[in-house]
Amino acid sequence: MQQFFRRRVGSGRVVSEKIKPRQAATVILLRRAEANGFEVFLTRRPDGMPFLGGMYCYPGGSVTREDFSAAMIQRCAGLPGEAARRIVGAEFSPREATGFWVAAIRELFEEVGVLLAVTASGAPFTINHLEANRLADLHRALLEKSLTFPALFEIQELYCDLASLAYFSHWQTPAQIAMRFDTRFFVAALPDDQAPLESSYEVAHSLWLTPEQAMDRHERGELPMIFPTFASLRTLADFDTLENVLKEYRSAENGSNPATTKASQPR
Repeated sequence: MQQFFRRRVGSGRVVSEKIKPRQAATVILLRRAEANGFEVFLTRRPDGMPFLGGMYCYPGGSVTREDFSAAMIQRCAGLPGEAARRIVGAEFSPREATGFWVAAIRELFEEVGVLLAVTASGAPFTINHLEANRLADLHRALLEKSLTFPALFEIQELYCDLASLAYFSHWQTPAQIAMRFDTRFFVAALPDDQAPLESSYEVAHSLWLTPEQAMDRHERGELPMIFPTFASLRTLADFDTLENVLKEYRSAENGSNPATTKASQPR
């Protein structure tokens, strides 16, 4: 199989002299399974998309300058910029480092409508019926670009909940690939009162599966995916509960540099 991504170990970046990769972030969304264990949220990208069209992956996308703008940083809570910088590397400023967390949360909301947020007191953002309708309107406005992400939090008197994400891994597209990304992966628990959209402009189809179910379907040729997606599932399969996943990776944030391998195009 041809190389498509490689996993990065440590904080240093490998940058092609020909094509500099775009900084990106993605969220592996988890929820408790009905019986036991936990499930992973997978989305299938529309066939016509230039990157990973037809593949199953996790919500995510490029980091934008707005993700680490002064206006956005003012609406963030849960992780100081210096702490984010220690995790992703000293080559980033504290604001730039925070942008990875913001981009992950923004992409999750844009693609599937799940908002990871807290109130000014630090309490989790909860949704009732009226709030759900309001959030749907704001989601539409954001996609139509009539509303910015910082303004959304300001209007709702909310803060972007950086603490809801745990840093998971770091993958980079090799130099020979034309469209390159330098991607940080995060894990997060689905808020109890929210449900992701089944489809959207970037999602043709979505489903919840345990890591083992997803890997089995991939091996049967039913879920095409690139290696970083599969490798993440394989790592998650070693955990028995959602709580243990978050505990492990939040602990890693405080102790050591999370990681990087070479990956492959789907079979």
